[in-house]
Amino acid sequence: QVQLAESGGGLVQAGGSLRLSCAASGRIFSGNNMGWYRQAPGKQRELVASITSRDTTNYAESVKGRFTISRDIAKMTVYLQMNNLKPEDTAVYYCRTFGPASNYWGQGTQVTVSS
Repeated sequence: QVQLAESGGGLVQAGGSLRLSCAASGRIFSGNNMGWYRQAPGKQRELVASITSRDTTNYAESVKGRFTISRDIAKMTVYLQMNNLKPEDTAVYYCRTFGPASNYWGQGTQVTVSS
């Protein structure tokens, strides 16, 4: 069984920064991809950023240049550095690990950006 534990969310003013962490435990396949998603009230969950097993990254247009996804394989942890935060970034942020035969989600961490 795989478990993902997000941390690092909170309340920040517009223009501020936060770093989210997602620690994985259990049997993670080395070929799995990792991603951060978010869901704002009344909206669908959307991809924020992802990173493949070969460290190829992908970002939503709305966060390019402001967010950076990275991972520490030894610690089985993926990070999301969020800079220049905007009120529209307010959402619950979820971590996901997925591959050809697996798909796991974390419980989410709240990020609130005040104007």
